[in-house]
Amino acid sequence: MTARSGVDDSVRAMAEAVLLPGFRGTTAPDWVRARVAAGLGGVVLFGRNVVDDEQVAALTAALRAERDDVVVGIDEEGGDVTRLDAATGSDLPGPLAMGAAGDLALTAEVGAALGARLAACGVTVNLAPCADLTLSQDDPIIGVRAFGSDPYAAAAHVGAFVRGHQRVGVAACAKHFPGHGASTSDSHVALPVLPRTPEELRACELVPFRAALAAGVRAVMTGHLVVPGWGDDPVTLNSVAINEILRGELGFTGAVITDALEMGAVAGTFGDTDGLTEAAVRALRAGADALCIGGEEAGPEVLDRIVGRIAAAVADGTLDEQRLAEAAARTRALGTAPEHGGHPAPRRQDIGRGDGSADTTTGLWTTGERLSTPADHPSPPPSSPAYPGGGGPDSHRHRLGITVARKAIRATALPELEDPLVLDVEVDPTIAAGPVPWGLGPHLSELVPETTVLRVDAAEPADALAAARTAAGVVIVTRDAHRHPAVRALVAELVHTNPVTVHVETGVPGPDLGASARIDTFGASRPSLRAAAETVAEACRH
Repeated sequence: MTARSGVDDSVRAMAEAVLLPGFRGTTAPDWVRARVAAGLGGVVLFGRNVVDDEQVAALTAALRAERDDVVVGIDEEGGDVTRLDAATGSDLPGPLAMGAAGDLALTAEVGAALGARLAACGVTVNLAPCADLTLSQDDPIIGVRAFGSDPYAAAAHVGAFVRGHQRVGVAACAKHFPGHGASTSDSHVALPVLPRTPEELRACELVPFRAALAAGVRAVMTGHLVVPGWGDDPVTLNSVAINEILRGELGFTGAVITDALEMGAVAGTFGDTDGLTEAAVRALRAGADALCIGGEEAGPEVLDRIVGRIAAAVADGTLDEQRLAEAAARTRALGTAPEHGGHPAPRRQDIGRGDGSADTTTGLWTTGERLSTPADHPSPPPSSPAYPGGGGPDSHRHRLGITVARKAIRATALPELEDPLVLDVEVDPTIAAGPVPWGLGPHLSELVPETTVLRVDAAEPADALAAARTAAGVVIVTRDAHRHPAVRALVAELVHTNPVTVHVETGVPGPDLGASARIDTFGASRPSLRAAAETVAEACRH
């Protein structure tokens, strides 16, 4: 081996070490195992890789048999975005429900329960929580994935979730830096331009990220969006955003993980060139460490192209070799659990001081001088069998989920209902959430056997309207009704058709649509839907 080829081999090994690809199947393909053994950074698991917890644990054990420090990532936010429960729906409420519940110790408890379950499955880094804010009702991708709209209330929950999650040894990853909530386009398919100045970001969107960093978060994920004041490049490819702001101004020293590089907002912006490989080099040069790929693209040939392009960039001087070595080291560190007993609660001066105003979405406080910690609500130790595994009615996770959901729910006074007709209105899921099972009908049917349930396409509502004309009472269940004109029109028609119409909104609460009563769940997890069903069932028992 010549000296030159030895250098090339070393560079290619470091290029391999920064990659976190996805793959297809519920067992690790031979090409994945071989590359892990040879130094591949790790993998990201999706719903397509999951049957149940035991199967995921076996899959990750097979990868770890190839190399102990392999990174295993997953998007497990709870609520609407779940991979472990993609077939059934999450058994823990999501961030907006936790924000609505307004109990930081419960949020920390959810973080710990979720983290312990992931640890039992062999996951080393969870691509959560969202430190984004719910700032625009036209936002198509964040919504209930954020803890709320008030930066200080959301920051407190972000910090609590991170501390709870990481105390059981699984790294958390705050995303999508610098905050996606003011965007009105989906970065999966287009490049959003954030209508915010750097000063506005510092005063609002960056507040939850400062709280995550104060809580010791081990990773931050970049958002594929442009901040005009930081230049024309999306944040994932922007050295001002990563080096000057995230690392310099905010002082972050952990791993910077990219959102999936094959997303249209990044890979789709390079014209006729190989956008994915070009994005990989540009992200590393900008200061990113771990490169997520494989939400759509996956396979050894894709990795070969990326590794070859990174090695060529080092060879021609467009990517510094030391920068690549730094990225590889930070990525590898996510494959091991740090030896610590958790992180201290951040002080308010660590995240800034609010003006005392209430969150207009959830009514959360913003002025408490002390942020509660997991110790405020004692729970089973992380090694307890009450944490990982099945979330049946007697499990700690189930009890925790329904506690949060009941505390989150908001309801006006319901009319008396008899033999209710439930209309579960279906809309296309977001790309981030995917087609997770959903609906109030099954839960209410269990509590009130006389319930009639229809699944409804808002574009073809004739059958639903016909049934509503003769029903004693109607419960219409929507997801982000304010974002779907056909759904709003259907609610308005139902209100006109039947004087006893209850509107259950499972997404971000939007304008009142005139129903005789309203229930907001702040998410569509199983506990959130169950809590709404309990509320409706009470009206049926009057």
